[in-house]
Amino acid sequence: MDCLARREEFPALAQLFVDSFGGTLQFARTVLEEFAGEGNVFTARQDGVCTALLCAVPVTLRGRKGVYYYGLTTRPDQRGSGVMTALMDAAGEELARRGAAFAVLIPANAPLFAFYAKRGFEKAFSKRVLHRSVRNNLWAQAEFDTVTVKGLQALRQKYVPEAVELDAKGYTAVLTDLYSMGVTSLCTDHGYGLFFKKGSEMRFVELFAYSDHAAELLLEAARQKTGAESAVLELGESQTLFLGEGAPRDYGMIRFFGQHFDVQDAYMRLMLDDEE
Repeated sequence: MDCLARREEFPALAQLFVDSFGGTLQFARTVLEEFAGEGNVFTARQDGVCTALLCAVPVTLRGRKGVYYYGLTTRPDQRGSGVMTALMDAAGEELARRGAAFAVLIPANAPLFAFYAKRGFEKAFSKRVLHRSVRNNLWAQAEFDTVTVKGLQALRQKYVPEAVELDAKGYTAVLTDLYSMGVTSLCTDHGYGLFFKKGSEMRFVELFAYSDHAAELLLEAARQKTGAESAVLELGESQTLFLGEGAPRDYGMIRFFGQHFDVQDAYMRLMLDDEE
């Protein structure tokens, strides 16, 4: 099955992306051309028409090359026909030939966990969600909105070396999208975070620190900037911050192309998924 998308098919695939997920054609083209990149976009065809889309974004995990499946969709008249299953199988074979050791993805809703499980994926990368009130500490300080692509890569390597890592183009797409949606970054010498302000509450989509106390100081600095008195924290299930608090939730999945390896303590977030 010839499933590698050709450059001239990108406009039609961008339209399929918008029809399926909403957003703009500009964002869809960014996904295809920058986040995934030419050579990493796969499609199925019927009578010369692109009927399905799968982006295989380059990532690494624990020294192994892999891909992040993103934007998986089919035309409405092809849903339930097995087209996506065939495309995933064909793309997986091609990616394994290239040396990919795994594929990861984030199901968009709960029923899709079962769908992907039937296609060789296993649950992984659970997250822990907790609510905390934030103390008013007038002395809490941090640097805000200074995290760049290189900066985020360096922070990830420092605080969470077991993360699924995008390449520079992937991180550029993610940070551009986050900042366009109003994310605020903050960092100190002892930790960093990324959060959105939702009314009187802050939602941290990423938070790492050397200790609970260092994390609390980050939250308190964020309160000084925003005035928000409480925060929702989305942490990797294996993170040691605020142990015993919050409830675990299924988040990502992984499929191994060949030999399995341990991903129990691995972390995956900020992947341009809908939950950001």
